Amino acid sequence: TGTLTKGEPSVTDVLVLADPGTSRSWDEAEVLRFAGAAESGSEHPLADAIIRRALMDGGERPQTHAFQAIPGCGVSVTVNGRDVLLGNRRLMVKGEVAVAPAAEEGVRGLEEDGKTAMLMAIDGRLAAVIAVADTVKENARSAIAELERDRVTVVMLTGDNERTARAVARQLGIERVIADVAPQDKAIEIQRLRDAGEAVAMVGDGINDAPALATADIGIAIGSGSDVAKETGGLILIKNDVRDVAVAIRLSRATMRKIHQNLFWAFAYNTAAIPIAAAGLLNPIIAAAAMALSSLSVILNSATLKRLRLGSPE
Repeated sequence: TGTLTKGEPSVTDVLVLADPGTSRSWDEAEVLRFAGAAESGSEHPLADAIIRRALMDGGERPQTHAFQAIPGCGVSVTVNGRDVLLGNRRLMVKGEVAVAPAAEEGVRGLEEDGKTAMLMAIDGRLAAVIAVADTVKENARSAIAELERDRVTVVMLTGDNERTARAVARQLGIERVIADVAPQDKAIEIQRLRDAGEAVAMVGDGINDAPALATADIGIAIGSGSDVAKETGGLILIKNDVRDVAVAIRLSRATMRKIHQNLFWAFAYNTAAIPIAAAGLLNPIIAAAAMALSSLSVILNSATLKRLRLGSPE
């Protein structure tokens, strides 16, 4: 999903929950301070959004210890001596944290609005739900439409939950969505598509996308993405514009057409001319000139690629 969004998420909702152990609700400012401290060791874009919101609310920054990032789940950390879990449902299951029906209903509503809802547990009890939302890139919808026109089937492969992924997909006009995919499983999903007979190009920009980029028939990395993704991708889009995916595919197809044309005319020319030359019916000087002309025709035909209108973004 992050490949199609601006990558500038912000906190939109904070739902504080009652603490069953003390029969009181957590304070929103306190929850945000704990969340900001918990995410201070994370490099995830969503972590930046929570940290920015926590800094806006001020207050003394809590002390943190034993930070652990759990891929595809969230973070575990000790904040001011209290055990804090912040992440998705899988993290709550791992931490054996009960999610009350009211909290689940709140999460579901946020996800249906296209927001990423993160659950926060303190000392083994659910304390809050923090929702973060990102906006899609201006050109993302037109990029998807261009790919569909070029007979390319677009699939969103994401670690986001099904509801959030579907909400974003609806905005972009994407029909096929594979959601709730752990980072290590993205490559497995790519391989399944290949096993089904599909030629697969994976577009990604994050560290978690690297295995999938390597597994695909061709990996396309966004230029503004992580170094690992760019090292793994077979093709790098210099601009941070997903419309260039369609441009790259069109250029590749046009290049292959030129190669086929050049091969056809080269074989046709030699098939016709070599027997004549072998029979001694062709002056060697004329044959040499004709051979040079053949090479020149291939070069000129290839040079016409520069005249193609590929729909490159201005």
